[in-house]
Amino acid sequence: MSGGVRRRLRALGMLLFVAVPLAGALVAGLLLPWVAGPGLVASSSANLLTPLPGALGDQPLPGNSIVRASDGRMLTFFYRHNRFPVTADRIAPVVFQALVDIEDSRFYEHRGLDVEGTLRALARNVVAGSVVEGGSTITQQLVKQTLVQEAATPEERLAATEQSIGRKLREARLALAMEEQYSKQEILTRYLNLVYFGRGAYGIEAAAHRYFGVRAIDLTLPQAAMLAGLVQTPANDDPITNPERAHARRNQVLQRMHALGHISAQQLAELLPQPVAIAPTPPPPNGCVDSPAGFFCDFLQRHLTQTLGISQEQLETGGLTIVTTLRRDIQDSADRAVTAARGLTDPVAAIFTAVEPGTGRVLAMSVNRKFGYDATDPAQESVNLPLVASQGAGSTYKVFVAAAALERGIPAWHTITTSDPYVSRVYKRNGGTVGEPYVVHNAGRYPARLDMVEALVRSSNTYFVALEDRLGSVEGPVRMAQRMGLFSLDPVADQVIADRRGSFTLGAEATSPLALASAYSTLGANGTQCDPTPVLAILDRTGQPLVGTDGKPVPTGPSCTPDAVPPAVATTLNQILVGDTQLAIGTGTRAHVPGHEIAGKTGTSQERFSVAFVGYTPRYAASVMLLNPKHNQDVGGYGGRLAAPIWRDAMAPILTAEGPVPFPPAGMPLRDPNPPPPPRPDPGDPDGSEDEPPDDGGGDDGGGGDDGTGGGDEAEDG
Repeated sequence: MSGGVRRRLRALGMLLFVAVPLAGALVAGLLLPWVAGPGLVASSSANLLTPLPGALGDQPLPGNSIVRASDGRMLTFFYRHNRFPVTADRIAPVVFQALVDIEDSRFYEHRGLDVEGTLRALARNVVAGSVVEGGSTITQQLVKQTLVQEAATPEERLAATEQSIGRKLREARLALAMEEQYSKQEILTRYLNLVYFGRGAYGIEAAAHRYFGVRAIDLTLPQAAMLAGLVQTPANDDPITNPERAHARRNQVLQRMHALGHISAQQLAELLPQPVAIAPTPPPPNGCVDSPAGFFCDFLQRHLTQTLGISQEQLETGGLTIVTTLRRDIQDSADRAVTAARGLTDPVAAIFTAVEPGTGRVLAMSVNRKFGYDATDPAQESVNLPLVASQGAGSTYKVFVAAAALERGIPAWHTITTSDPYVSRVYKRNGGTVGEPYVVHNAGRYPARLDMVEALVRSSNTYFVALEDRLGSVEGPVRMAQRMGLFSLDPVADQVIADRRGSFTLGAEATSPLALASAYSTLGANGTQCDPTPVLAILDRTGQPLVGTDGKPVPTGPSCTPDAVPPAVATTLNQILVGDTQLAIGTGTRAHVPGHEIAGKTGTSQERFSVAFVGYTPRYAASVMLLNPKHNQDVGGYGGRLAAPIWRDAMAPILTAEGPVPFPPAGMPLRDPNPPPPPRPDPGDPDGSEDEPPDDGGGDDGGGGDDGTGGGDEAEDG
């Protein structure tokens, strides 16, 4: 027996033993109220007019959310099903015609059910030996597809797919109710936006892009016929893997359209022999792994779901438009800089993070890695290195001590003479108030006598531990760092104070690169602290600002605290730190960009497990950190030698494309207005500095340090 005969017999059996009884059951079930009495008539009418389930009612269809850079360029999408719902006027009319002709030619005549059409379709399929015409109406298919796609539990999926007369009756009632509530055009449009076309494409817009690289409004007759033929068995009729079946199915649609008088004999004759011409495109990027700015995207996703309270479901199905703060020019430039400095598979990660002073907008997050979850690929990293705190940032923390001292009233010209090594008079080696004193030394030769300005530019360890002695406690510097926005310090801040860690000024605490850039951006904004934010706007599917559960727009504006640092303190530090990149004694001269004022500070943790440079202008603040995220490793240099050049390479193209923006004048004097006479040089001191006891300035609450001696910072950079 041939295969064609077997298919016809099977179809005939379906007609005799399934379709006819089922049709009878549908008719009986639907006509029962009218033959059983007026009470049931009222009851049934009420059932048909009751509100449809949410998925079948006015609830919008799920759609992809798009993420854009600040200039409007696409970064990625978030979606569960690749779907772009479109209105009827954005779908080519020929698509509607092809679908109706092949699936439900009496669509405009029935009111949701078509028993006559079902029996006729089954008879035609028996003759053809295959499915050439759909049995259910488009409205019934819409009901079934909606219930299947919206099923959230195994029980709901079973109820939506079980082969039973009860399911058919339920779908029939819902189809009748839909026809009462929606116009034919609305039903067709909803169906075309919902149905699965294969290859991960849900809805006509996604399918048009996936198979032809065009919009739904631009689909041609043969393209529309092919897509209309896909909805029944998209895997079997896939034009990419089964071009012959796709060709045959498309021609069935064209022949049906001709039989119904919707295309001419000439059109049919011209199109039938033509192969299915497809131009497949890849599916749109989905999530942060597919984004060109994956680490920024991951930070964005956390911000949306954790800070703003947008659920992951809404993010993936809500059809949102999310405009971010990302500057593609800075991101691209930083990507080139970090990968030029360290290859993608280098065990040392080079991390660049940029923030806008005065707004907190995160402008770039670059790493010499691809954001991803393949643990076997050394070029991929799933940990958000610009966000998490893993290693210390070295002497970048000296700025927090200097800021606390200036706020306390200690002037910028405050001079201290220290020995090297320097033995703290307040802090202890193992913390607390008893035990061996905390001892620190410089990594190289430094003048023994320095004022705050020169000590900060040179990055003297001994001076700043002595300055901590002068303050009497690390609480002031720790709280200053928190006020400036060093959020990675928050979990340990109280413990650092309680332990009296004199090593705080040397930046031993694990530091987030984003937090470091954010803290320094407060200085660039003259004391205004702004929380980092990756979002400019969030729009709903209608293009309006997204509202939260409280009915208010989801907040996307800056969250700032004016005068978190006294402006006079901030502007004074700005002027001092410009010297770090411009003066020969500075440790950050490799970050200098001619014609631009760049304030900055280098840092190197003990044993060079990490190095850092933070540079900023009134417009930009960016940190660079290098470290091995897997285990402790000497990165091979100091912050000024390794991190500062990356900052320059990333930011020089950006700064040179813009005019220079100078810092405002210092709010406090940098030099003593009434200087004392210079000390007489000691013939035995080659630096010409006095060897006198340090000025610890007292202090009433003692202090402590860490569990060892303090390391050096920038010997070869100074």
